[in-house]
Amino acid sequence: MNTKFLDLLAQRYDSEEKVVTEIINLEAILNLPKGTEHFVSDLHGEYQAFQHVLRNGSGKVKEKINDLFAETLSKEEIDEFATLVYYPEEKLQLIKNGFNNEHELNEWYTEIIEHMIKLISYASSKYTRSKLRKALPKQFVYIIEELLYKTEDFTNKKPYYKKIVQQIISLGQADKLIIGLSYTTQRLVVDHLHVVGDIYDRGPDPDKIMDTLINYHSLDIQWGNHDVLWLGAFAGSKVCLANIIRICARYNNLDIIEDAYGINLRPLLNLAEKYYEDNPAFRPKRQSDEKLSDYEQLQITRMHQAISMIQFKLESPIIKRRPYFNMSERLLLDKVNYQNKEIDINGKTYQLENSCFATVNPDQPDQLLEEEEEVIERLLFSVQHSEKLARHMKFLMKKGSLYLKYNGNLLIHGCMPLDEDGNMEKMIIEDETYSGRELLDVFERNLRYAFANPDVTDDLATDMVWYLWTGQCSSLFGKREMTTFERYFIKEKETHKERKNPYYYLREKEETCRTILKEFDLDPDQGHIINGHTPVKEIDGENPIKANGKLVVIDGGFSKAYQSTTGIAGYTLLYNSYGMQLVAHKHFNSKEEVLRDGTDVLSVKRLVDEELERKKVLETNIGEELYQEVAILNSLMEYRYMK
Repeated sequence: MNTKFLDLLAQRYDSEEKVVTEIINLEAILNLPKGTEHFVSDLHGEYQAFQHVLRNGSGKVKEKINDLFAETLSKEEIDEFATLVYYPEEKLQLIKNGFNNEHELNEWYTEIIEHMIKLISYASSKYTRSKLRKALPKQFVYIIEELLYKTEDFTNKKPYYKKIVQQIISLGQADKLIIGLSYTTQRLVVDHLHVVGDIYDRGPDPDKIMDTLINYHSLDIQWGNHDVLWLGAFAGSKVCLANIIRICARYNNLDIIEDAYGINLRPLLNLAEKYYEDNPAFRPKRQSDEKLSDYEQLQITRMHQAISMIQFKLESPIIKRRPYFNMSERLLLDKVNYQNKEIDINGKTYQLENSCFATVNPDQPDQLLEEEEEVIERLLFSVQHSEKLARHMKFLMKKGSLYLKYNGNLLIHGCMPLDEDGNMEKMIIEDETYSGRELLDVFERNLRYAFANPDVTDDLATDMVWYLWTGQCSSLFGKREMTTFERYFIKEKETHKERKNPYYYLREKEETCRTILKEFDLDPDQGHIINGHTPVKEIDGENPIKANGKLVVIDGGFSKAYQSTTGIAGYTLLYNSYGMQLVAHKHFNSKEEVLRDGTDVLSVKRLVDEELERKKVLETNIGEELYQEVAILNSLMEYRYMK
C-alpha cells in the first residue's frame, strides 16, 4: 500500500490504541443486523402523500409501537401515539387542547416521554451508540442518553431520573423534547431511502419533495424519465424544457414553473394570446377539488397549445440529425396535409381534430417563428438562472444515477431494453454498438456531460438526454414511440397506442430476470430487480411481485392521475435484516384526516423474500466499505506499530 497515504492516515490515528479501537469498532459494526431500506417510486409531486409514507416508515413506526405497547395500550391509544410520532407539532396542539388543567397535562407529558424513550430504545437496538447520538436532537442529547441508559436494577437513581423529567416539563421544554424524539424515531426506523424515479410532473409539489430529500439523512435516487426531462431542461435542452412546461400546463401545474421556481411565463402567455384560442384538447386536466375560472382555463389552454407546437417543432431537427435514433416516423409535422387537415400514419389517412397550426409554415413545418425562438430562449435563460431549481437539479445529479446496485439488488426506474428473444437490445450511436449495462452507462455519461456543459445545446449529449425521455432503446421510456401528437389531434384511439418494450412481458419470467442480474454482476439466486415507472393495475388483479419474487414493481399510483386505473395509492418496499415486504397504500386524503381520526393509509403487507439467516451489515454495500477500512487500518498497524 502507498506509504504516503499511510503516513497521512497516521496523522488521524496517531497512536496504536486509536487504530486498535477503530478496528474493534468497525469489526463489531459488521456483525450488527443490516438497517432497514425503504423504497419509494413515482412520487410525481404528491408531497403530502409522500410525507406521510416517509413519516410512518411505510408502517414500521406503528409496527414497533404495537410490539412494545400492544398489551398496555388500547388500539385508540396506539393510533394516537403513532400519529403523535408522525406529526408531533400538530398533534401536540390537538392533544393539549383536550386537557382541563395543567396537572392533567403534566401527567400526560410524564407518561408520553416515558413511552417515547422506550420507543427510541427499541428502534435503535441494532445501531451503535454513536449512530444513535447523531440522530438525537442536539439540545437534548445528554438528557436523552441519561434516560435511555438508565437501569431498573438499582433504586438509587430513581429520584434523579424523575427529577430530569419534572424539570423538562417545568421549564417548558416538554413539547420540544417530544417533537425531537418523534423525528429521531422516524429517522431510526428507516436507515436508508431509495427513490426509484419520477419525483417530478403531474402532482403539485415536486419542489417540496426535493427540499425534503435534500435534508434527509441517507438516500439515493434512480432517475425516472420525468426527472431526466427536468435535468435536460436545466442542461440546456430546449425540447426538454418545452416538454416540462407542456406537462405542467396539461395537469394545471404551471405554478410549479412560475411560483416555485420563479420562471417568468409572461412571454409565453403573450405569444399564446396572439395565436391561439380555446381548444378542448388542450384544456388542463383537473382534480375534482380544483377550481379554475373560465379566464384562467383559457389562459392555460392557450399556453398549452403554444408550448406544444414549439415542442413538436424542436423535435424534428434532432430526429433528422440523429438518424440512428430511428425516429423518422415521428416527423409528424412533415406528414400533415395542412390544407385538408389530414395526416398519413403507417399508410392510413386520419382526419385531424382540434388542430392549432397557426404558427406552422407548411413548406417548412419545423421552422420556429422568430417570436417562438425568442420565447424559448427567454424561458431557457430563466430556467438556468433559477437559484432554487439549480439547487434541486445539482442535488438530483449528485445523489442520482440511471441504475444502482445496492445490497445485491438492481434498482432501475424503467426497464432493461430487450428484443423479442430476450436478448439485450442493441443501439448504434456514432457507429458504435451498445447494449445492456454498457448502453445504460453510455446514456448516463452523456447526461452528465450535458449537465456539466449547459451552454452547448445541440450536441449529441444534449440530444441523448431527450432520447432518454422518448427513445425506443431508452431504459427510462421502454416503449417504441410516444404518441403525444396523436392524442391531441386524432380521434381514433388505435393511433394512441404506445408499444411497450418486450421487457414488460418477458420480466414475468424468472430466467429473464436472472439474465439481467448477471448482466450487472449480481447474484441471480439472491438478487432482485426493483422497478417503478409502470403503474400496477391491482384493480385488475395484476401482481407487483413477478418472476417468482425476482422482480418487484413499486409504482402503484402515488399520482392521483393514476389512482382510478390502479385502484390503490402506491406501493412501497421495505428490506430489513429479516427480508423484503411490499406495502400497498390506500388513497391518502389529507394530513388533517390522519390527525383527526388517527387512521393510517396502509393496507396489505406481502412477503417478497424471507431471509433464512438474519442479514448482517457485513453482507451489505456499507459492509464492503467497512471491510476496506479495516484492511487499510490493519496495513497501518503493520506499517507503523508492528515493526
